[in-house]
Amino acid sequence: MAELLDQIHIRDLRLRCIIGIFPDERRAKQDVEVNITLLADLRRACQSDDFAQTVDYKGVKKRVVALVEASEFLLIERLAQSIADLCLDTPGVAAVRVVVDKPGALRFARSVAVDITRERPSHA
Repeated sequence: MAELLDQIHIRDLRLRCIIGIFPDERRAKQDVEVNITLLADLRRACQSDDFAQTVDYKGVKKRVVALVEASEFLLIERLAQSIADLCLDTPGVAAVRVVVDKPGALRFARSVAVDITRERPSHA
């Protein structure tokens, strides 16, 4: 199903939060970079040019910023899942791909990233 859906990308959202398992990571906010792909059927919006027929991606961005900046997760995996859950609670979003990068997490590597894809549960 997801492969037939349209995509809205929120790219390179740079935020700061407490993230990590080590004591030095828990003392101060660190940089994370978030990329989100919202999958939705946008055909009605494409035809009507009506905001009510699309996904409010500005609203998604605002909620993601608030969630991330207030978060204090140990794992970027948990942060990614929380972002995915928020996105799936948005009307019109059928699935989401979330990539969370943690720059400088590993010596000699630019970044470590977690990349997850989640679909809205179907209630049959």
